Amino acid sequence: MTRLPISARIEVFLDYIRTLCEIIAGIALVVLIATFGWLVFGRYVLNVTPTWVEQLALLLICYIAFLGAAAGVRDDSHIGVTVFRDMMPVTAQKALMIVIDLIVAGFGAVMLLAGSTLMSFGWDTLLPMLDIPESFRTLAITSCGALVLLFAGVRALLRISRFRDWNPNAAIEDI
Repeated sequence: MTRLPISARIEVFLDYIRTLCEIIAGIALVVLIATFGWLVFGRYVLNVTPTWVEQLALLLICYIAFLGAAAGVRDDSHIGVTVFRDMMPVTAQKALMIVIDLIVAGFGAVMLLAGSTLMSFGWDTLLPMLDIPESFRTLAITSCGALVLLFAGVRALLRISRFRDWNPNAAIEDI
């Protein structure tokens, strides 16, 4: 059995984390749909509106959006305008893509730090109707920041380590 190079093992590990983000976001989406089904059933069939559904929906949407965004950073599937980058020489393209990865990683670091501050503020405040700390909502921001920092930072490091052999026009899997 051949061992994978360290960079390939890192890529596999990050893919597992991305898949976990997608699974959690998918489960949150299913729970969101089910709770709205319960809301409609309770309101129109039982004549009793469950009041907690709105707060749970807001919480779940935070996790769906932020975990989905982090997975998008890993896949490099976010919206981008590449026409000017693609017109540059290959070396300039490589440098620009590394700078962009570092900027995105920096943004993730800011999200992580700001989210941590929000979490410490919100620990004593309870979400209405759910009676759980407000910090559970801001945990989505904090975890997204950590994941964006990890995904973009590692991609930048891998691109730097493979600068000579790396083709910027290849798919992300070929990095």
